[in-house]
Amino acid sequence: MNGKRKVLIFSVLIIMALAIAGVGMYYWFENTNYVSTEDAQVTGDLVNVTPQIAGKLLVFNVSEGQMVQKGQILGRQDLGSLPDSSLEMAIIRAPITGIILKKQNYLGVVVSPGQTLAMMADSSHLYINANIEETKLERLKPGQVVDVSVDQFPDKRFSGTVDSIGQASSATFSLLPTSTGGTFTKVVQKIPVKITLAKTDVKLLPGTNAVIKIHVK
Repeated sequence: MNGKRKVLIFSVLIIMALAIAGVGMYYWFENTNYVSTEDAQVTGDLVNVTPQIAGKLLVFNVSEGQMVQKGQILGRQDLGSLPDSSLEMAIIRAPITGIILKKQNYLGVVVSPGQTLAMMADSSHLYINANIEETKLERLKPGQVVDVSVDQFPDKRFSGTVDSIGQASSATFSLLPTSTGGTFTKVVQKIPVKITLAKTDVKLLPGTNAVIKIHVK
């Protein structure tokens, strides 16, 4: 009986050791060959829709999520005291071909040149913005292959390449200071890395979460 118990105990210990070794080998392989992060989002270059002149906003026929073409008429302002020859200046057009992300309705209100009426993004040139820890940056370089998964499509995998590596940490662009007291706590900083996506047949939405794995070997 004691012999069988010893064999059972040794078997369990061997299985545990193999499991621990397997987990260790997995993490060693992943850390050696890839740089990964869940701190990543689908994004694009944002463009504002703005009026050219000051005047009352009479029409603004757009909705959030709508696709528009560059030069498409989105709205119209009241000319006020301006001559009829200024009619084109009173027409609000889409600055790019893309999707309306956010609309701010100012119908009936006087708006000024440069005031944001809507925010757009070029949906055909979306990319991934990944925040990578500074301690891993020396392993990255433009052109490396990237595996991408997006929460919006959990069963689909996307491919991309490292386009550029930021020259400053994300904290540099923060409006809030990273330390407000006399006690300093060292925090690992993260650097934004731009990842271009290969063409896909699905509609990705800016702001959705992504997980990326960069091939470094």
